[in-house]
Formats: sequence, C-alpha cells, structure tokens
Amino acid sequence: MLIRAEEESDQAAVYAVNASAFETPAEAQLVDALREQAQPVVSLVAEDNGKVVGHIMFSPVSLSGHPDLRVMGLGPLAVAPEHQRNGVGSALVGAGLDQCRHLGLAAIIVLGHPGYYPRFGFSPSSRFGIDSQYQVPEEVFMAMELQPGALSGKHGTIKYHAAVSNM
Repeated sequence: MLIRAEEESDQAAVYAVNASAFETPAEAQLVDALREQAQPVVSLVAEDNGKVVGHIMFSPVSLSGHPDLRVMGLGPLAVAPEHQRNGVGSALVGAGLDQCRHLGLAAIIVLGHPGYYPRFGFSPSSRFGIDSQYQVPEEVFMAMELQPGALSGKHGTIKYHAAVSNM
C-alpha cells in the first residue's frame, strides 16, 4: 500500500471512495467543496495495486479569540468498504498527522469515533477548554496538539471553514 498526496487525476476515485464509505454522498461532496474553497488542505490517498482505496483530508479551522493559531480539522477519513479493518485508515491518519507536523501546524481537531481517534493521541477537546460550533457529544469532539503546549490557555470555540457550513 502506498500513501501519497492526492493528485488532480485522483478526484473521481476519491469521490467514489468517500461515497462508498458513508451512507450518503455528503462527505464526498464535502471533500469536493473543501478542495475547491479551503486553503491549505492536506489531502492524501491510499493506493493499493494502483487503485485508490482510501482518502483523508485536513482543512483549516479557527479557534475563536486566537486568529493566528494554525489548526486543522481532520475529516473526512474514508476507506473503501472492502479495504476496511486492514490498517488503511490508520496509515492515512499517521501520514496526515506527519504532514501537518511538517507544515508547522499547532493542533488538529476531529469530530469522530471516540474509540478510534485516541490511539493517535486525540483526547476530548473539553480538556483544553475548546468547544465545537456544532452541538455534538463531548466525547466525539477531540483535539491533539502537534506542538507541545500549543493549546495551553487557548480556550474558545472551533469554527469550521465556510464550505462545511454550506453543505
């Protein structure tokens, strides 16, 4: 399996993976909207025997009261159903976090499964005094510092890119 940056020629395959991994095409449409409207994005694919089988995207979010803090939101993360539970998602998350560290980002947030993301270092964002702009259960909205202490004393509400709200 190869993890690499998404290329323009991958867009149809990325859409197909996201559409197949979720109950509706909303996440696939969100990826297209973020790719077009949000900058910068980190968008990686997992390729198996020349076929895109997984995708992850990180896009900019903001923390109220801290406009200069560089934070990204993880998601969507999608793996084609026939390739799930084989480490593809974990490989994508790991590579994506490495890419975000390399870019000098301060932190990552995720709205996701509380049984999955803590293995990568995510913990409830409430631990940092950070809330979501959406009404979601506390345990599913998580944060992770990429730079130690980056979120220390930085309370507020995470606001997603407008492309997310427009979906």
